[in-house]
Amino acid sequence: MSRSPEYGETWVYESIVGALPGLELSDRAAIAVQFCLFEIAILAVAAAYGLWPAVLPGTIAVAVATGGSWLMLRYSRTIRGLPTPDGYRRVLFGSNIEVVLGVVAFVLLITYLFVTDPRGSESTLLTTWLGPEPPAPAVALTLLILWDVVYRIGTCWWATVAGLWRSLVYEFDPQTSRRYARADRLNVVFAGGQLLLVPFVLGHPLLIGVLFGHVIAVVAVATLSGYRQRDSGT
Repeated sequence: MSRSPEYGETWVYESIVGALPGLELSDRAAIAVQFCLFEIAILAVAAAYGLWPAVLPGTIAVAVATGGSWLMLRYSRTIRGLPTPDGYRRVLFGSNIEVVLGVVAFVLLITYLFVTDPRGSESTLLTTWLGPEPPAPAVALTLLILWDVVYRIGTCWWATVAGLWRSLVYEFDPQTSRRYARADRLNVVFAGGQLLLVPFVLGHPLLIGVLFGHVIAVVAVATLSGYRQRDSGT
């Protein structure tokens, strides 16, 4: 039997949206607000500092992040609508491992942007996006958008790994197993959407390898989870 999520059984993004004082937003409204606020900030910074070439990569990054938000919410609603074991529910939503993965990935990305990349080329990724003397507000907004993307990548990976763990530990009837397998495909969709970022990191093989490697890993784990789930439900 499904039940309403309790405190500690939601992703951080869901908790933030649900905790906004005086606001009760639908999923679509929350995602629209997220996109519009970031896009307005991008356009304002571009107008203030003449950084119009940065608008396209910034907009694509925001689109990837908001697409991730939509898939996160759809995935969580789908999972909660299924006969969900308490152990799996706690692991998926209550462990906050997605935040840990996001923080680790963000720290590694920051290290690349400010340490590794400057050592390897005359034109760094940041200067390619923001010019030779990036203004502080533009850098701050860029890092905020990158965190938004990286957090959702961490959530996608954790949901995929937790899905594999679920398929190994629990058994369900065939219909429920198929519904879980369909839900897991949402993670594959989001991982594939991250490839929209590839054109903006050309010339940086490490980042390209990370993006493609993440997609391959998500597809492989989700496929294994789906096969295992169907076998256990046979």
